[in-house]
Amino acid sequence: MKEIVTAELLLEKIADQKPSLIMRIAFLTLFSFLLSQHFLFAQDSTIVVPKRTYTAVPLSGENAIGIDGILDDEGWKLAKWEGDFIEWEPDENTPPSQPTKFKIVYDKKFLYVAFRCYDTEPDKIEKRLSRRDNFVGDGVAILIDSYNDKQNAFVFIVTAAGVKVDEFATENGNNFDDSWNPIWYTASNLDDEGWTAEMKIPFSQLKFGKSKEQIWGLECSRMVFREDEWSVWQRLPQDASGMVSEFGELRGLMDIQPQKQLEIQPFMVNQLETYPKESGNPFRDGSDFILNGGLDAKIGITNDLTLDLTMNPDFGQVEADPGAIALDGFQIFFEERRPFFVENKNIFDYEFADRNDNVFYSRRIGRSPQGSPDLIDGEFADQPTNTTILGAAKFSGKTKKGWSLGLLESVTGKMYADVDANGERREELVEPLTNYLVGRAQKDFNNRNSYIGGIFTATNRKLESNLNYLREAAYTGGFDFRHNWKNRKYYLEGNIVASHIVGSEEAIENVQKSITHLFQRVDADHVEVDPSQTSMTGTGGKLEVGKAGGGNWRYEGGVIWRSPELELNDVGFLRQADEIKQYAEVQRLFLKPTNFYRRIRLELEQQTTYDFEGNYNRVQYQFEGFINYKNNWWTELGGAHKPRIFSNTVLRGGPRWRWSDENFGYLFFGSDQRKKFNFTLGYINSQAAENNFSLQRYVLRFRYQPFDAFSLSVSTEYEENPNKTQYVDELDFNGTPRYITGNIDQRTFSTSVRFNYSLNPDLSIQFYGEPFISRGTYTDFNFVNDPIAEKLDRRVTLFDENQLSRTNNTGSYFVDENLDGNTDYEIADPDFSFVQFRSNLVVRWEYIPGSEIFLVWSQGVTGFGDPMDSLGSNLDAQILNQKMDNTFLIKATYRFVL
Repeated sequence: MKEIVTAELLLEKIADQKPSLIMRIAFLTLFSFLLSQHFLFAQDSTIVVPKRTYTAVPLSGENAIGIDGILDDEGWKLAKWEGDFIEWEPDENTPPSQPTKFKIVYDKKFLYVAFRCYDTEPDKIEKRLSRRDNFVGDGVAILIDSYNDKQNAFVFIVTAAGVKVDEFATENGNNFDDSWNPIWYTASNLDDEGWTAEMKIPFSQLKFGKSKEQIWGLECSRMVFREDEWSVWQRLPQDASGMVSEFGELRGLMDIQPQKQLEIQPFMVNQLETYPKESGNPFRDGSDFILNGGLDAKIGITNDLTLDLTMNPDFGQVEADPGAIALDGFQIFFEERRPFFVENKNIFDYEFADRNDNVFYSRRIGRSPQGSPDLIDGEFADQPTNTTILGAAKFSGKTKKGWSLGLLESVTGKMYADVDANGERREELVEPLTNYLVGRAQKDFNNRNSYIGGIFTATNRKLESNLNYLREAAYTGGFDFRHNWKNRKYYLEGNIVASHIVGSEEAIENVQKSITHLFQRVDADHVEVDPSQTSMTGTGGKLEVGKAGGGNWRYEGGVIWRSPELELNDVGFLRQADEIKQYAEVQRLFLKPTNFYRRIRLELEQQTTYDFEGNYNRVQYQFEGFINYKNNWWTELGGAHKPRIFSNTVLRGGPRWRWSDENFGYLFFGSDQRKKFNFTLGYINSQAAENNFSLQRYVLRFRYQPFDAFSLSVSTEYEENPNKTQYVDELDFNGTPRYITGNIDQRTFSTSVRFNYSLNPDLSIQFYGEPFISRGTYTDFNFVNDPIAEKLDRRVTLFDENQLSRTNNTGSYFVDENLDGNTDYEIADPDFSFVQFRSNLVVRWEYIPGSEIFLVWSQGVTGFGDPMDSLGSNLDAQILNQKMDNTFLIKATYRFVL
């Protein structure tokens, strides 16, 4: 049996490393100690800004307000104007170029807001049309912290063109979620003095508890687009640690009764799919027609806790994922785009380690089926693309006492592949009935400066014999906390996660051998594959301390760990286990504009990683810089040095591998993003010693808006990524494993094109399309000799021309390693050319607030070209000259508000 590494043994193994490692750890410990002393004894230079207060006025029954953007209703005369806005960006705490004022009134069900935006040059007001939640042009916003928790806020924005934008701000204003789509009413109007706006916000769309007088956090702001200038009612110091905690106060809301929300939204979908007919395949006869329907509902259990329900949801209007290919074997992370899972996702978020590592990754729900049918020659299969979500319920919200609560339950149905064998049909199960449960809670305390929280997830599958290789159940639990002090300038945060999976011996062995874990590594003494195991338990976590606000300096440092047995990929996302990572970062901010720049940010980073055997795997030093010039052009640049790069995963279960030292750098610059034509140019270069590998990426992006209602954006990337030791396969040579690598010439091209045409703020046409091509050809095959040797020629041994042969320069490579005239093993041809095109054309009409009609046309084609052809030839042959799959969809929703 291999040695099991405990924490004590891990420390002993680290102590046995060479002295430079001990010195590094001692230095990092000393650095952390000195940093903590700075936190404790540094003088507090945070700017304390007096809080402003606005008192709203109630409307009487005869003073109703109509929402047309014109401030001539009698009800507005009851309230006083409030002005004296101060500039926030770019030159904080100076008078703005144009004055602004607002007033607020209310009745039993609605909050009404009026804005008067003066402008000395009304003809220069930007009135750009766009679809909802796309903020371009002059605009005003009201931000309401009705929880009064100094962390979260409801954001309502209207532009001078009448475009509606709504967002939910979390993390003290450091995160904005535009998937929140409440029902509210707004309009704007231009006149000789500038422009005006009105808003009517139902109290049912806000969250607050019972109280004689409501006291809410309040901020009002204005964007003067041509000056790229934000002004605000309550001053927001640029060095503040966040936004919401700096809000002023809204008072005067007397005897407001919490409004329970009840919304029901049925929908119907007609869908026609067309595709190239495939001779002999009964499932590819050229077209399919689908009629579908479902129901979404939102029920206010209390005013601050909401139950969202969906039955048989359809996401046909959601934009397709971008093209991607991964040669390292790891799963690819795609962003969630489905509205049900995106809305209020911040409550369920538990990002415990590096970016994307999360206990809850909602893309697992409705995933592609994990099984596939067993076919023989002459059989055809109709394999479902995604698992059907039978229903889902989401209970979420935040109480007045500081509890953030979330509970999500979802059931996905059994999925079958239809198999045709010469006219005889059968079904094969490819995904079992599965239940997903996610529970999340956080509690604020210490005057909202601290919180503690927890999360629990459960995945339970009803397995049948042909899917016994899947895990039967998976459970995770976690605890997290954050403490802020000195006016939120400093913070200490951390979390811990534990996972437990259950399944058959085959299922758990598959987990142990997966790219995330690789227990079969031949040189690892701390892990081993146990084929008799039917469960596995692991842990992970993070501890970080830092300075988030105040002055011009920011810094943070911390440690992350993931034990070898940690497994989250049933309803979470985990790229790699078995890692301990230390990191530190310091930033210098230049926040006061000059005649040369508006903002500058300079940043230094350092990180090291180890595995749980104590191996010192990686160190990296990095610099980043960003400058926003006075004319709003900008430059971003950076570089890094990696003098030590070891990997436990490159050889896919083989021994630990060493890469040659790497240096990389990047440079991006762009023009003023406010202009109707703006662009970004970028270049990334990475180079390893001895030309072990390299990367060159060229980026071009531009956006053009020739007139207010139409915008076009294009993003193009071209990449060359050669690698002399790209992993190919593990083969057997007389009982000895041979790890084969080769010199790959990989080239990738992609272009995404988007346009948006808005006929009015409620009716728009949007297009997205992206061709993606990646081609790789291999030469100079070799086998691994000494995987951790410093020099490349000792790490691998090249096959000579007498050892390697190929029939007619096609197909597999035959290897006679010992030159005895017999083939010792065979290398399958690894060359590839992956080609993909996806597009969506969506007409969206919000015919009444909250109710929509979608007309959707989606196209797609995926194929494999000739690796010997150029990228342009494959683009022509596999996309331009191919018949594509088409989907035509009509989706109609109607939201009942009861």
